[in-house]
Amino acid sequence: MTQTYDPAESASLRNTPPEEREITARRGPGVLAAILVCFPIAILILMSGCFLADLRRTVPAVILIIFSVLALVTLCILCAGFHSVNPNEAMVLTLFGSYYGTIRRPGFYHTNPFCSAVNPGGKTVVTTASGNSTNTSSNKISTKILTLNNDKQKVNDMLGNPVIIGAVVLWQVADPTKAVFQVDNYKRYLSIQCDSIIRNVARLYPYDIIDEDEDGEQDEKTLRGSSQEIAARMTEELQSKVSDAGLKILEVRITHLSYAEEIAAAMLQRQQAVAIIAARKKIVEGAVSMVKMAIDELGEEEIVVLDEERKAAMVSNLLVVLCGNKDAQPIVNSGSIY
Repeated sequence: MTQTYDPAESASLRNTPPEEREITARRGPGVLAAILVCFPIAILILMSGCFLADLRRTVPAVILIIFSVLALVTLCILCAGFHSVNPNEAMVLTLFGSYYGTIRRPGFYHTNPFCSAVNPGGKTVVTTASGNSTNTSSNKISTKILTLNNDKQKVNDMLGNPVIIGAVVLWQVADPTKAVFQVDNYKRYLSIQCDSIIRNVARLYPYDIIDEDEDGEQDEKTLRGSSQEIAARMTEELQSKVSDAGLKILEVRITHLSYAEEIAAAMLQRQQAVAIIAARKKIVEGAVSMVKMAIDELGEEEIVVLDEERKAAMVSNLLVVLCGNKDAQPIVNSGSIY
């Protein structure tokens, strides 16, 4: 009977992380006390063996020396099994390539001395004030709230306009075991996914809507006007991408948003033109209402009776005065208006 190869099943088996086993027994202080007691005893036994060798008691001397040496070597090996975990830290241990357990709670632990801590994202580059860079590594996984400052990137919005957008991500490691075994480097994985999500979401919205409705409200969400809603969508989509890596996204905030340099000047002129048109529209609406009110008040109070031609001239003069960019200089007519 032949077995068929299923690529999907094979991939699912490879991507399944081991079930987490949390190490809770804090045996570090007890083991440390026992080692401190056994070290002097082993040294005394070694000295006794050397003393018996001087007395030409070869067999007991050899036995004591071999026993003391093995005891000292064993005690030295046991010293490699101590682990200290601070609050908001975790440690994932492996034993000869197999998953051994995870330490989540702070304390002083003692485990198998041949266990090694694994942290693919523990390597960081620290730049000093003099410009020198040093690589530091840690075998502990921080479960604190961390900040990922995404670099500014140029993307095209829904209308095809190039915009510059930057964001900051607040995140933390929720499952250290998945973060270690599910991805190669969870910090680099988060950064790449963040770039992809920001680029994809920004393409779904325009930077701004120039045409507005009569109430002055925008019918469509934009990057500039709906930054909170768009940031919430980025948070949801980024969380769905990094859940398998044991990461938790707390918040995504848009920190920078602007047009690209090649169209920034043109877009500024366009915005200024729209603002001028809107202002002129308001001025004309107000001027028409004021002219209408003036004519109605004059007619109702019968202060002066104007024919249609004089009304048209009055309307023209009032609109010029009210809608002009500069203050009007009045000319007083001392004669008859007819």
